[in-house]
This record gives sequence, C-alpha cells and structure tokens, in this order.
Amino acid sequence: MIVLYTDFGIDDPYVGQMKAALLQHGRQDVPIVDLLHRVPDFDPRAGAHLLAALQTKFGPGSVFLAVVDPGVGGDRQAVVLEADGKFYVGPDNGLLAVVAARAQTSRSWRINWRPEELSVSFHGRDLFAPIAARIAAGEWPAAALAECGSLDHAMSADDLAEVIYIDHYGNALTGMRAFNVPQDTPLAVGAVRIPPARVFAEVPTGQAFWYENSVGLVEIAVNRGNAASVLGLAVGSLVKRVT
Repeated sequence: MIVLYTDFGIDDPYVGQMKAALLQHGRQDVPIVDLLHRVPDFDPRAGAHLLAALQTKFGPGSVFLAVVDPGVGGDRQAVVLEADGKFYVGPDNGLLAVVAARAQTSRSWRINWRPEELSVSFHGRDLFAPIAARIAAGEWPAAALAECGSLDHAMSADDLAEVIYIDHYGNALTGMRAFNVPQDTPLAVGAVRIPPARVFAEVPTGQAFWYENSVGLVEIAVNRGNAASVLGLAVGSLVKRVT
C-alpha cells in the first residue's frame, strides 16, 4: 500500500493531485491510505517524531509518501529511505530522520531522476509520487536512484519532550514514548501540573491528565474538554517531568 503523510490539509487540491500522479505512474489496484494531512505546517521536526510513532501500525512493504517540505525548490535532497522493510519517499530535511535513527536496518538513496515537467514548488506530485508509485508496484526504479550512506539531515533516536500534534479534540500528542515515562510520574507544562491516568473515564469531567495513547505516545488531554485551549498548548510547547 501507499501511505500519504503530509501537511497539505484537506481543503486544497494538493492531495487529489498527488493521488492522480500515483495512479498515473503506478498500479490501479494498490491501496492508497490517507494517514494524515494535518502534520504541523512547515515543521519536519515535529512531523518526524509523529511519523515514527504512526508508522508502527503498518506492515513491511508499505510505501510512505511523506511530504512536509518547506524547502521545496531549494538545495535539500530528494530521497528514498528503506527502514525495517518499509519504504519512505520524501525530502531529506529531517522528516524521515527519526524513523531512520530508530530502525534496526536502513538504507537510503538520493533521487537523481527528474521528470520532463517538474514544478519547482510541488515535488510531492511531480517527483516523489512517481517514485513511490513505482516502488509500490514492485518496480524498483534503480536508474532513478543513487545509494547514499545516510540522510543529510540526521536526528537522534531520543524522544522529544514537546507537543508535536494537536488533534481536533484539542488533545496534545507529545514526542515522548510512554514506555520511557514511569506511569506514576506527573508532568508539567509551564506551571501546570498534569497527573497521569489510564484513560479518560478515570478522571472527572474537565480535569487534565496524561495517558499512553493508542500509538504509544504520551498524550495530554482534558476529559470532555479541549486541552490545548484549557492549558494554552501549541505545537512546540515544552513538557517536563515533575520530580
């Protein structure tokens, strides 16, 4: 399958144009999954930690077309990453770096191929989509790629103690993996202390808490409320352990 992961949003034509390119250059029977099109705008760092968590629910052979690309048209490289049997096509700007850092095995290639018609501002459609479509179709585009030792923009495999995504409920996902945080440890955002709980039903309506969410990240929530509004959270807000 092809898994789409972008900051394009769903109100503009960009996702549809990219899907059209996938169908044009690949097989019609390959499923296309819209994983997320609300990755924080222009933020490969937050997007990298979120992608590393979300990709775990997909099996080997999945092809991620990942585009958060504020430097499109500049000097950043276009790459293919293979990490633990999954493939990632996108910009080498840090977006794929956490996946690469946490993988047991990985290889990377620069995309040297350029189509006859290449928009300088839309590599997702014109450059990345054709490559992803061919990989998903089982046609490895060897002539289009040059293997490289590693990504230019490397990142640590460590967790990120910041908010990396806010969903439409106002719940704040962090870049902290819950298995690295003792379950009885309170957290803090600014001067606000946030106790742990197992699930929403364990706290009163209106109370803030943190819990391990469905992809294994520490998530800050308010039972039947909007944590971002109540606590003043935004992408990039720092999260600390209370000792």
